[in-house]
Amino acid sequence: MDQPPKSIPTIEQVARAAGVARSTVSRAFSRPGMLSPETVAHVMAVAARLGYAPNQVARALSTGRYGNIALIVPDVANPFFPPLIRAAEARADAAGLCVFLGDSDENPAREERLTGKMAAQVDGFVLASSRLADDAIRALRGRRPVVLVNRDLDGLDRVLIDSAPGTAAAVRHLQALGHRRIAYIGGPPSSWSNQQRRGAVLRMAAELGVEAVEVAAERPSYEGGKAAASAVLSARTSAAIAFDDLVAQGLMAGLAGLGIEVPGGFSVIGCDDVLGARTYPPLTTISARSNDAGRVAIEMLLAQIDSGSPSGAVQRLGTHLIVRATTAAPPAGRG
Repeated sequence: MDQPPKSIPTIEQVARAAGVARSTVSRAFSRPGMLSPETVAHVMAVAARLGYAPNQVARALSTGRYGNIALIVPDVANPFFPPLIRAAEARADAAGLCVFLGDSDENPAREERLTGKMAAQVDGFVLASSRLADDAIRALRGRRPVVLVNRDLDGLDRVLIDSAPGTAAAVRHLQALGHRRIAYIGGPPSSWSNQQRRGAVLRMAAELGVEAVEVAAERPSYEGGKAAASAVLSARTSAAIAFDDLVAQGLMAGLAGLGIEVPGGFSVIGCDDVLGARTYPPLTTISARSNDAGRVAIEMLLAQIDSGSPSGAVQRLGTHLIVRATTAAPPAGRG
């Protein structure tokens, strides 16, 4: 005979079993920072033993909080973003929140659709390397709290990985090796990170008397980097700084297909240090702190949700050059 279904435990039952007030159980799930860690741990243990889980719909109706936040990235397959996503999810989970992940596929129209659909279900947004127009981001902020990662927009809370110092160091490194004509393989024109890296390459090259040639990648991807190999050689460069490690990895594959060895025949530098130690040869690259960016962004969003308004704060994370095995002196006659 089938057993009758067990009744779902209520918040009142958890409170009685834990010997605390109903409001304490509610705070343990919705705002644990208001309680001592010991109280939160005790309530959670009792709730787990009874099989209690908060009713998110009811909580949203009573508190205006959904217990969810949204994280939108332009390309979930890009190795830069998984560490950011994992760090963001870990910090959100510690706060009792669920993360809805969206991939805009580098398409601002798709990003706007995603944010529009998610806005009715989340307490706030983290937009990483957003491709939205400024006015679209501000309109979204009018509906929900927003924190930006690698997008600099006055008045909004944002986390900026400052790749300019590491990029400038990359140019100095190539100049010291003897390179006098280098390429910058760019990322999406609307990308804040691309603008910072491009600007740093051009400024430092001009300061050091190095010629810098811009080469566009069709997309910030392995295929985009591979397709750029012919262009960097046609431009008579002896080294290239790529928008990110994925583009750099594609570039090395494209050069290999053309019979050019790295670093003996051509030097390559990536950015973000997400693939550097696992390429062959190991990739010289510019550090990134994507995991720190994910954690800090969630912390800023939590503070904004609690306060009800953005502070306009900026958290800057610095970068540096990591020299490995893909840079060397240029071949004779190509310096």
